[in-house]
Amino acid sequence: MSFKKRILIVTSEFPPQPGGIGNHARNLAKALHNKGYQMQVLSDQRSYDGLEEQKFDNSEPYDIKRIKRHRLRILMYVQRILVLFRSLKSNDIIIASGKFSLWIVAFVSLFYRKSYLAVTHGTEVNFENKVLSASITKALKRFDQIIAVSNFTKEIIIEKGLSKITVIPNGIDYLQFQSKEISPDNLTGNPSLVTVGNVTERKGQLNVIRHLSVLKTQFPELHYHCVGLPTNKEEFLKVAERLGVEDHVTFHGRVSEERLVNILSNTDIFIMLSSVTDTGDVEGFGIAIIEANAIGVPAIGSKGCGIEDAINNNTTGILIDPKDSDAFLKAIETITINYESFSKSAQQWAKDHDWSVLVNAYTKLIN
Repeated sequence: MSFKKRILIVTSEFPPQPGGIGNHARNLAKALHNKGYQMQVLSDQRSYDGLEEQKFDNSEPYDIKRIKRHRLRILMYVQRILVLFRSLKSNDIIIASGKFSLWIVAFVSLFYRKSYLAVTHGTEVNFENKVLSASITKALKRFDQIIAVSNFTKEIIIEKGLSKITVIPNGIDYLQFQSKEISPDNLTGNPSLVTVGNVTERKGQLNVIRHLSVLKTQFPELHYHCVGLPTNKEEFLKVAERLGVEDHVTFHGRVSEERLVNILSNTDIFIMLSSVTDTGDVEGFGIAIIEANAIGVPAIGSKGCGIEDAINNNTTGILIDPKDSDAFLKAIETITINYESFSKSAQQWAKDHDWSVLVNAYTKLIN
């Protein structure tokens, strides 16, 4: 294969550990590699021994450089900058994704004349802290092009007085969700509701738990499943116990990709009632929604964030005010009654968000 331009992706996270930014970076690297570009990725090692990352990196068809984890974070920051300087010499285009990546790539752009692209997801451009907000705005001005994963994120950037913004939605490897062998999974609930993501305020699991006392009056056998790192599990479980709905909630923790596909395949409705936190942490898109759609699972998600781009309202799912119990209940009823139509539309929507389609928007910018 004759390689085209050489591209370096600098990302704040990368698989095998979970995370939306890492998921995006990996799929972008694979899609551009398949288009003939010579790809390299620079990211942190998130485990202390690095064995999990080493096994994963050896299975990928492009070069991955990891910054070894250290208890003194400042040493990792310094090493990341040094490795980045060395990597710049052998690459033509630099793509930065994630908060710290935007800062350090903007910094090195002062010294090397290259083509620089920024991928913005949401939180990193929505800081409530004025100093952090100003620093990100200044960093973004150093990039030749800004890519926003949703129109919601684009609007935040426009408010900062920036331009040269292109919206390219997040995507999935559609075939990955079709090729998995599905096995029966006795997922509790009729209907069964699932959220996939770190158990935090932003992902909205607590919003769902607060609605359960209303939802169970209409759906007494309803059950809510939370899949992902159990960061705030104990806190949210206490709320469920106080509301008397703890028997309707299960926290599964982090699961394998195979187990995740099985859970989604036995799910009725995917839920993501995300909230904007006091610090400005916001859902920039909601890729887990598209992953559920690929298996034919419709979704209910929040208005007022990037999820508005991830759900084709009243077609692949329904958008609601995350605080409105009545709207939530009505959405479940509507999807349940028209399930076949929602499911079919969701799968087509997922196909439209396959990386083999979305990568063309990236190559247009690159070329």
